[in-house]
Amino acid sequence: MAARKMHPQSRIDEYRRKGWWTGETVQQLFIDRVAERGDAVATVDPLNKADLVDLPARRLSWYDVAREVEALAAVLRAHDIGEGDVIVLQLPNIVELVVAYLAAWRVRAIVSPLPVQYRRHEIVELGSLSKPKAFLTADRIGTRSVAADVVTARDDLPSLQTVLYYGPTTVAGAHRIETGLGRVGDDDLAAVEAYAAAHPVDPNDCITICWTSGTESRPKGVPRAHYEWLIMSWDTVYSPDLTSESRLLNPFPMVNMAGINGMFLPWLRVGCVLVQHHPFDLGVFLQQVEQERITYTVAPPALLATLLQRQEILQGTDISTLRQIGSGSAPLQEWMVRGWHERYGIAVINFFGSNEGISLMTDVKLMTDPGQRARFFPRYGGDRVWSFPAAASTTVKLVDVATGVEIDEPGIPGELRLKGPSLFAGYLDGAHVSDPFDEDGFLKTGDMFAIDGPQNQFLRYVDRSKDMIIRGGMNIAPAELETLIGAHPLVTEVAVVGYPDDLLGERACAVVALTPGAELTLPELVEHLRSYDIASYKLPERLIVLDNLPRNPVGKVLKRQLRDDVQRQTA
Repeated sequence: MAARKMHPQSRIDEYRRKGWWTGETVQQLFIDRVAERGDAVATVDPLNKADLVDLPARRLSWYDVAREVEALAAVLRAHDIGEGDVIVLQLPNIVELVVAYLAAWRVRAIVSPLPVQYRRHEIVELGSLSKPKAFLTADRIGTRSVAADVVTARDDLPSLQTVLYYGPTTVAGAHRIETGLGRVGDDDLAAVEAYAAAHPVDPNDCITICWTSGTESRPKGVPRAHYEWLIMSWDTVYSPDLTSESRLLNPFPMVNMAGINGMFLPWLRVGCVLVQHHPFDLGVFLQQVEQERITYTVAPPALLATLLQRQEILQGTDISTLRQIGSGSAPLQEWMVRGWHERYGIAVINFFGSNEGISLMTDVKLMTDPGQRARFFPRYGGDRVWSFPAAASTTVKLVDVATGVEIDEPGIPGELRLKGPSLFAGYLDGAHVSDPFDEDGFLKTGDMFAIDGPQNQFLRYVDRSKDMIIRGGMNIAPAELETLIGAHPLVTEVAVVGYPDDLLGERACAVVALTPGAELTLPELVEHLRSYDIASYKLPERLIVLDNLPRNPVGKVLKRQLRDDVQRQTA
């Protein structure tokens, strides 16, 4: 199958002329790092790997990874997997996942990664769109027999020819990777080299098809090429100041922007150590931070807040090597960002991104005030100078969604729209989904921001436009309330959703998780919010306490599910 090209030549010419896109590829990055780093440790398995799969926990050098990539590439070629073919990867964060990505790219295949939680329904639904030729997984992931499950789904996926799996068992209808690796000889390795030489890499080739989170609708396929992935990776190297001496701990599944551009591609850029973690286990996570001398990791805001509120959790754990922590996917609480800075000297970086290529992040070198980093993102463009790469190449505007008029005054919420070399070219099933770009080529994010700061140099997150609650004609931004509620000492997680009201249209409901053994009433919560002197119409009129907020496989709160649950309770 021919390689899938992503961007029109006019865009390529423009962005290469400006120096934003270059001829670099992920394959060349890997080759360069192996040459530079050689016997140095490259990637490390999670401590609890045996709980996930029946494979030994390992530490691989760059040379080790290179040898395994070539051998697995030979196995893929033996099954006629090559240029333009889609291969689904469904593995936890283990070293084999790193090898599988690089081996697929070595034979010029396109990787479509799936969270390990996805089952037959999602596999068939997404496979009907991506049309995979091969599926690579493990015989067992946790307690589930994944390879066998995939084999049973083949009748609903006509394109799927080959199921490959790691593990010791025999799975009828699938091919054991270790058996294939044992048959690889010098001639097979030479054949891989010859195939790669006969199929030169174009940076405009599609290399991944990731999937939107599907919190509000059916997931959409997001194809991306070397071009947009690799320019984004400069920012996730710059922000945490990564070097070859860095040690990364990756707790986010390598299936979307957070895991791939937040960890995997920066690792390829600088040649440091990538320590894998999966599924999230706080005890294992902290043990890895200490044992592996981690310098940078990422964590959701709720966890960072909990660790500050419950200092006993960190007692006895040495986190002195940590310099910065990335966070995002929800508004950051100012007290939390300031607390990590003042107590531990650790800067929390606020990231705001999506598979489509949104790229906002706090500039820790210029935004030295922790509170500022919690509240704002840099506003790109004009005479505002920010130090990280995305600021020079990304154009940002805010638009009134009702009128389409661009907003240039502070304090007025508008939809964030972006244009630049980090953006994808369009959805996989573009003919059947709404065009995500406006008439000027800006990505319509659906996220509401306002201009802020003494020189209008910042953007302040307001909310998802579709999450906005309209009570009696007044807009309530859930994100604003979530930030304030999250500052309550008993609250560890919070989501605010609307529910129908015959008189006012909608009212606000706060859904929270509390610290163990805690209790919180609605009047107590309202009293807490009144201490911030906010408008009374914003106050939640229902409170629901859960053990944990429901999240999708990549960690985002399932607000649609919460709204549905609240509406059923209030019907």
